[in-house]
Amino acid sequence: KSPLALFRWSMAAASGENRCSMTYMYEYPEYLKIKLPKKTARRYPAYELYLYGEGSYAEENKNLLLTGIPVLFLPGNAGSYKQVRSLGSIALRKAEDVDFKYHFNFFSVNFNEELVALYGGSLQRQTKFVHECIKVILKLYRDQEFAPSSVAIVGHSMGGLVARALLTLKNFKPELINLLITQATPHIAPVMPLDRYLTDFYTAVNSHWILKAQDLRNLTTLSVAGGFRDYQVRSGLAFLPRLSQHDSALSVVSSAVPKAWASTDHLSIVWCKELILATIRAFFDLIDENTRQITEDPKKRMSVLNHHFVRHPAKMFEENPEAFTNLTGAFMWITVKGSKWTYSVYNDSDGKYFVFPLASHRKSYSHVYCENSMLVRKYFFNVWTKGYVYNDSSFFLFLFSFLFKVVMLKLLDYPSLSHIVIQVPPAVGNKYTLGCEFFKEDSRTVQLPVTHLFSFGLSSSKILLNSSGLLYNVQLQHFNQIYQAFKIYIDSHCQPLKERKPSVYRLHIPWSYEDSITVAKVPSLAEVSAKLHIAQPHNDSSLPELIIYSSPDCQYEVILKTSLLQVLGQIVRFHAGAFPVYIVSNILLTYGGQLSTLRSTGNFSLELVRTAKPYKVEPLISIVVFLQGPTELQKDKLITPRRLCGMISLALVSWTTCGSFAVLIIYLQYLFKVLKCLTFSQSSLDTVNSLKMHITILNLFTWIVLLNLPSLIYWLKNLRYNVRLDPDPCRSTAIILVCILEILMSSSTSEVKSSKLLKIAAKVPLPLSVAMLAFGRMHLYRVPHFVTFSLLLHVLCCFV
Repeated sequence: KSPLALFRWSMAAASGENRCSMTYMYEYPEYLKIKLPKKTARRYPAYELYLYGEGSYAEENKNLLLTGIPVLFLPGNAGSYKQVRSLGSIALRKAEDVDFKYHFNFFSVNFNEELVALYGGSLQRQTKFVHECIKVILKLYRDQEFAPSSVAIVGHSMGGLVARALLTLKNFKPELINLLITQATPHIAPVMPLDRYLTDFYTAVNSHWILKAQDLRNLTTLSVAGGFRDYQVRSGLAFLPRLSQHDSALSVVSSAVPKAWASTDHLSIVWCKELILATIRAFFDLIDENTRQITEDPKKRMSVLNHHFVRHPAKMFEENPEAFTNLTGAFMWITVKGSKWTYSVYNDSDGKYFVFPLASHRKSYSHVYCENSMLVRKYFFNVWTKGYVYNDSSFFLFLFSFLFKVVMLKLLDYPSLSHIVIQVPPAVGNKYTLGCEFFKEDSRTVQLPVTHLFSFGLSSSKILLNSSGLLYNVQLQHFNQIYQAFKIYIDSHCQPLKERKPSVYRLHIPWSYEDSITVAKVPSLAEVSAKLHIAQPHNDSSLPELIIYSSPDCQYEVILKTSLLQVLGQIVRFHAGAFPVYIVSNILLTYGGQLSTLRSTGNFSLELVRTAKPYKVEPLISIVVFLQGPTELQKDKLITPRRLCGMISLALVSWTTCGSFAVLIIYLQYLFKVLKCLTFSQSSLDTVNSLKMHITILNLFTWIVLLNLPSLIYWLKNLRYNVRLDPDPCRSTAIILVCILEILMSSSTSEVKSSKLLKIAAKVPLPLSVAMLAFGRMHLYRVPHFVTFSLLLHVLCCFV
């Protein structure tokens, strides 16, 4: 790409656009279905196993004489097995580059696009099927010279959780997997805990990983989160639990991955070219030359993953890098008289080493910093002493693959080193500008207190950076909670020049790998969003930092303000799952107040309705009465043989098919009964009160239907495989609700207001609302239970 294209790409990063490149298949992708044992196919009729291929490679593999390294891809919620094509295609191109000395065979599981993020009843079944797939895959290599003994797994979304759940199976051998990479997987907790099977599954998996941490020390796990563009799974949920017993787990955010620096949405993380390239490079660096498989050394696996996903040192991975290498080729001494210097070179066809002395500056300064503004060429920063070049990736602060490279060296940490060496490779028509300076760390570190949450962006915190250095470190004080969100404006003032490289602003969060990069031309007013994926741990006292890689002749002013819009966004991101709980709790409080008013005044209305304006029942009642004309509800016995048959029939539907299906039937029946079973006669107070009562009950019951809808969708989608949903999270609740609604749809306020139990029924919704808020946010599936209990008391009021 041209420098202009790269700069436009980097500017897209600053504006928050999707910077991921699309992966393309150069040949038509093919998915070869793997024949499973009859027992497995009969037990899991909805699931399948495929092998990915393209062109001649796919043709060669049709006989399943595989010689590569097996990798199994697991799709997530409603995911397709075809999502493996990005990994498989790029791995194939990489294998071609090395003349198929090594290559990978990518398998993929078809989970029938099940909604496992909303219905947890099939998670255990998926886990067991994956276990069977691993055994089938390894059997395909049984007679090969370099037969694998384990399978690497890449899991997207809930597929990553299913992979972790393999370790909980009683007959699963942990050595069957030694590498697990998850993409946007909610490891900590479900996004929406809609049934107990989902929460129980999470509890079992996370508890096992904590209790059996020693048994997992040979399994290397990498979790990649999508960042703020992923609106379905917030990155905080994707961080693996930190286990003190072993250090074989790594969690990163895609915006902090070197050479990617891109936030992805929930689906694009499986095809984001920058991330896929990093993953495939890591896979090839993990190969053991002796076994032709992924290395069995856990330390090397973690070293490779850190190399590609955390601190890329601008060079290829070396398992045992040499501490010293001979200094060859042309080199020249540059005398440094001041604390800051630059050097430019044009059309240097031979390449040179530029050697800068450190000894004379060691006492005056604590750090040396160098940068290269060349956009395309690769080069190396090294430290030189006694005639050798000292290679150590720990010198590298980080690498910008698309703009420039920087290195910072703490002089006091390396007292034996005497010179810094910068190697400039051959250049053809390009200009290299090297900028270096010595400085004291304290002189380039300033602290900026963040504004208060309730300042609402009306006040700001400012700081002016007067010195003309290449690096500034702005520490953000009191920025440690997830509900905080700020806009940081960086105003750069520079002397007018025709050509000037952009400035780079890096927001560094020291307690997690969630950094973000913003690139801005200078002079300009750049905007940086500052918010967190996870709060600061209690035992961590470090400060978030805004690192400014600046132009030496520019002046920078940093202005920080609270962003009310982004604060609200953080609240939604972290607490959206609690919204249904608050809504139903509000309706339930209104319902209790209405029953209380009915008991005291005989009128089914109350002042509390005004506090629940989004769910105010009065306008809806007025519209219904206006459209229907003066009417009154048809009076009928609460229990009749016909109604009793309806209860039994729907109870059988719930027991033999799906509970949420029976709930939907009775809900629709209730709705049409209220709206249609009206006779044109004189309106009465009891008719209006009864309509208000039924509309409130319908409001409550609507949320029960919505919260149980995922299991209904799952059942309908899998109806061709099994008529009965098993397990069914709604079955027992549905049977109770069917009986309650059959009675309530024919009831009226006249039967309730004289009941002895009305006082209790009116007071119970308050403690139920409190309990709902306490337990419902973490266990959303409990909300229908609280509503059902309140409606059950209402039914008893009709008889007592």
